[in-house]
Amino acid sequence: MIFRFWILDLKHSWVPNPKSKIQNPKLFLLPALVLAVACGAAPKGSPTPTPTASGPRAVMPSGATYRLDLARTPEEQEQGLMFRESLPERTGMLFLFHEDAVHGFWMKNTMIPLDMIWLDAGGKVLFVSADTPPCKADPCPSYGPDTPARNVLELAGGMAKKEKIEAGSVLRFSGLEEK
Repeated sequence: MIFRFWILDLKHSWVPNPKSKIQNPKLFLLPALVLAVACGAAPKGSPTPTPTASGPRAVMPSGATYRLDLARTPEEQEQGLMFRESLPERTGMLFLFHEDAVHGFWMKNTMIPLDMIWLDAGGKVLFVSADTPPCKADPCPSYGPDTPARNVLELAGGMAKKEKIEAGSVLRFSGLEEK
């Protein structure tokens, strides 16, 4: 396929340029337009977009909002945050249980310290295990209160204190509806 550029001749409108391999001027103008738009689409130094309010979220007593992964099934709950080497800032995992019960957690195969927060069905904090260390060898200890709780929230170690989470405080959740 041979292409030739067209040139604008004021007397004859568009005429083929005998030295060009592009035959249709639109084939030149379209990429040039796309390139111009792409270069100007994101101004330099623009701030990082704020996360949208969609998806599972928790509002802490400090007012900070955290994005959550949900562990609903026994398989998801068994996996939890195992093998993760870090947690992105302002994220966590919420373990959702169908009934109040004593839920003991351990830190086997967990690579980072975690804050584990036991909650009632209304989001009231019942117990906090702060800066819970990873388990490096069996047997791994179990953590949690001896009283029933509905859900457990895991955050990076030290975040409970930073976000003013303590027994009696209330966390507000959104986006937890099943899809």
